[in-house]
Amino acid sequence: MRTEVHTFAFSVAANAILSFFPFMVLMLTIIRHVFHSEVMVGVVKDLLRDYLPTGQSFVIRNLEAMVNARQRVQAVSLVILLITSSGVFLPLEVALNRVWRFENNRSYFGNQVISLGLAFACGVLAMLSIALTAGPVAFMEFVFRGYGTGFVRLVGYITMKILAIAASICIFFLIYWLLPNGKVPARAVLPAAIIMGLLSEALKQAYIVALPRLNFQEVYGPFALSVSLMFWAFLTGLLLLAGAHLSAEEHLHNAV
Repeated sequence: MRTEVHTFAFSVAANAILSFFPFMVLMLTIIRHVFHSEVMVGVVKDLLRDYLPTGQSFVIRNLEAMVNARQRVQAVSLVILLITSSGVFLPLEVALNRVWRFENNRSYFGNQVISLGLAFACGVLAMLSIALTAGPVAFMEFVFRGYGTGFVRLVGYITMKILAIAASICIFFLIYWLLPNGKVPARAVLPAAIIMGLLSEALKQAYIVALPRLNFQEVYGPFALSVSLMFWAFLTGLLLLAGAHLSAEEHLHNAV
C-alpha cells in the first residue's frame, strides 16, 4: 500500500511490455531457424493463448509476421531486448534493496550485468519448459498417428501448465535471490517464490474474469490491448513485491 511500491510496479510493467514482444520474436526465431520444430512453435502459441489475458489471436498473428520478416527485425529485437530488460530489473533491484534494507544499490554497469544474466536465465527456463512440453506431445503424435487427438491435446495442455507454473516459480526465486544487492538466503525466499508463482496463475484467472467489467475497449479504443497487458503486468509486479516483502519481514523477524 506504499506509494513507492506502485511507482516501482508501474515502471516494471511498462518495461515488461516493451521487453515481451522482442523476447517472443527471438524465442520463435530460435525455435523456427535453430530447432526447426513445429511442435515447439505450437506449444508457444498454446502458451500465449493460455498466458495472455486478452488479445491472444492478435498477438500471435503479429508475432508470426515479425518472425517471418527479414533478419533485420530479429537483430533489432535483440537490441531492444537488451535495453528494456535493464528497465525491468533496475527498479526491481531498488525496490528489493529497500525490502531487505540494503543501503547501497549496484552501479549502473553492475545492474546491466545482473539484468542480462537474469534475462538470459528467464529465456533458458522458458525454452526448457517449451522443449519439455513439446517432447511428449511429439512422441504421442507419432504413436497415435492422427488418432486420439483430444487425448494428446489434453496431456499436452496439462504438461504445459505444470511446466509453465514451475518456470514462473523459478523466475520468482531467481529474482528474489539474485537481484538484491546483498546476501539473501535461498531458504528465506523459496517459500515466497512458490506461493507467488501459484498465486500469479490465480491472479491471471481473476483478471480474465474481471476484464469485461473494466471496459478498457470503451475507454481506450485501439489502445485497449496495450492497456490491458500493462495493467496485468502492474498487478503481477505488485504480487512480486508483496512476496519479497513478506519473505524479508519473516526472515528479519526470525533473525532478531
